[in-house]
Amino acid sequence: MENIILQTYGISVKYGNFSALDDVSICLKNKHIYGFIGANGAGKTTLMRVLTGLLYPTSGAFSLFGKNEPSDILKMRRHIGSTIEAPALYPEYSAYRNLELQRILIGNPDKEICDKLLEMVGLTEVKDKKVRKFSMGMKQRLSIAMALVGKPRLLILDEPINGLDPKNISELRTLLKRLNEENDVTMFISSHILNELYLLATDYYIIHKGKIIESLTHDELDEKCRQYIKIKTSGLPKCITVIENAYHDAEYTVIDDETLHLFSHTDRAESIAKLLMENHIVMKEFSVAEQSLEEYFLGITGGDGNA
Repeated sequence: MENIILQTYGISVKYGNFSALDDVSICLKNKHIYGFIGANGAGKTTLMRVLTGLLYPTSGAFSLFGKNEPSDILKMRRHIGSTIEAPALYPEYSAYRNLELQRILIGNPDKEICDKLLEMVGLTEVKDKKVRKFSMGMKQRLSIAMALVGKPRLLILDEPINGLDPKNISELRTLLKRLNEENDVTMFISSHILNELYLLATDYYIIHKGKIIESLTHDELDEKCRQYIKIKTSGLPKCITVIENAYHDAEYTVIDDETLHLFSHTDRAESIAKLLMENHIVMKEFSVAEQSLEEYFLGITGGDGNA
């Protein structure tokens, strides 16, 4: 049986009549990487603030590393590394000084950890540069190094790839995978770049309007991300009529004025293409594709907001 790192039981956060979190129950297991997905305002950051002790829930409880007493949870939080919302950095201090202060604050006796982490996140060459002169991407990388100073067993990252270019995103993905595999670090990561989460996560929680609406593994997501035929044509109304007349059980979604995703009869793609051409429908695109994580998320939330 896998070790449970963190488990919540009906966590709710209310502001008057508004529920930022509504009866949220999740379970994080050792060595897994959890992608936390939701639209802006869905409750992702609120839950992360509760888990890291920055916010008290209105109701509910949780256990951390098997402990559920408040005093024990407080002690166990030393094993959590996190970046929540904007990076918490001292702008007038250097990158090295920021890390050194964090090392002293949490009581890590390893004086070499700062240089190791700077090298790990690619900031060795600017270790003595003041943080106020850093780009957003550099600040993001430094904030991740700050989260790793205490050699955490659980890493909670809120939008960690904000401001990073594609090269840095790829390097960060490699770093996080290495930490997970070699150091047994469990991770709980939110990001609006869902395709990146797909490349990284082993499991997913989807939150919508303060409620967890789905939890699934990477393999389960692959099974649910359905194959479809993408048809793009300026004659979309006629295209739909032809398909419906030929296939009465046709299941499709209209994406825009020219684009249709046909989810049924994907094994008959060649016949459907021939049918449309026989009916003089000029196609700009006709291809068989598969739903991405982003498309799946928009499908189950009704496309409400940005992830």
